[in-house]
Amino acid sequence: MTVTEPSRTAAPLPPLAARAAAVGGSPVRDILAVTARPEVINFAGGLPAPGLFDGEGIAAAFRAVLEETPERALQYATTEGEPALRTAIAARTTVRGLPTGADDVLVTTGSQQALSLLATALVEPGDTVLVENPCYLAALQAFAFAGARVVPVPCDEAGIDPAALEDLVALHRPKLLYTVPTFQNPTGRTLPADRRAAIARVAERLGLWIVEDDPYGELRFEGERVPWIATYPGAGDRTVLLSSFSKVMAPGLRLGWLRAPAGLLRACAVAKQAADLHTPTVNQLAAARYLADRDLDAHVAHVAGVYRERRDAMLAGLADALPEGSSWIRPEGGMFVWAKLPDGYDTTELLRTVITHDVAYVPGAPFFAGEPDRSTLRMCFVTQSPDEIAEGLRRLGAALRGGLRGARAS
Repeated sequence: MTVTEPSRTAAPLPPLAARAAAVGGSPVRDILAVTARPEVINFAGGLPAPGLFDGEGIAAAFRAVLEETPERALQYATTEGEPALRTAIAARTTVRGLPTGADDVLVTTGSQQALSLLATALVEPGDTVLVENPCYLAALQAFAFAGARVVPVPCDEAGIDPAALEDLVALHRPKLLYTVPTFQNPTGRTLPADRRAAIARVAERLGLWIVEDDPYGELRFEGERVPWIATYPGAGDRTVLLSSFSKVMAPGLRLGWLRAPAGLLRACAVAKQAADLHTPTVNQLAAARYLADRDLDAHVAHVAGVYRERRDAMLAGLADALPEGSSWIRPEGGMFVWAKLPDGYDTTELLRTVITHDVAYVPGAPFFAGEPDRSTLRMCFVTQSPDEIAEGLRRLGAALRGGLRGARAS
């Protein structure tokens, strides 16, 4: 007698959360995957130059903490961060014009985590968040994942228009404004002091959190440093300052921090407990040891000097590489040049042709929260030598001359 098993029908799994299904991946990461071939001169990345890392100094710091205090370096730590590192961060912040104590600082696993923690602590689904236009792409992702309604603030080559900001705050009553005011990603522009003061006044008068992200501010090549928005009257009790060691020490350490008023900092610490408990202890102690034993400012000055040469090489070649009528922003520091081709060109479509010439950039469209300007593009100048940049721009010019006619936007 043969026994037949009844047919089995598996019930479908519950769906992903709506926010997970709605938020896509990073177009920049997708482009980097396509352009990973070694022959490609890749202006698409946003990575610091690996050849300029102080590998010996960082290795010495790790050796010291692992040899002298292994039981501490390899153990769990407090969520807020190692006291030695928080103290060092507070001291560096104070020296730069914003009085800060260790208790004002929360160490995060990269400043990207700080954005995620702030979105968790501040944003309810449906809340409005204001951002620069265009905006750092990963910030758009973080706020979208939190369910925010993201509204772009009109900007020009100097950054946010304070009058337009005031109108939008009055209209939408947003939770926060997110800004990268110094050497912005993707545009490289820097917000002038008078506009920073005006933004502080708007936030104080109308009730608004300011999230001031400053990952690039130490990489200045020319001009005078502009004080953080957090230092202006009215902004102190409503500004969260984010920064990171990723661009000045090493991104692989994944060390960032946020400075915030006490109540918000506590809320972010609770959110971090739920996310990862704490940032790796050994990395924190090694960074603190590096800051104690080495001159990070001297290292950053050296890196900025090299980056300036590379920026100058890119600026020198843009006129020949880009079509007539193009424009670009001259950054005073940072890592990026932002360019705009004449109206009617679509840099996303053009990239198909450009990549076949073994060179790459990032199309500007993904950086816009609202209607994108498809004629824009971002190029990172820090990871190639001046000669490589010149060759990359030569390839780019040849690719654009060959592909422009077929890539006109409809």
